[in-house]
Amino acid sequence: RLAVPKDIAGGVLMLASDWGSFITGQCLRVDGGLVMV
Repeated sequence: RLAVPKDIAGGVLMLASDWGSFITGQCLRVDGGLVMV
């Protein structure tokens, strides 16, 4: 299925919170395991 905003919100909230404060230079893929090339 295609992602809806609710699916992406968790990753965005984590990166915007203190939990994401030590993450740099990473690509966080929130795609449910579907990789589109």
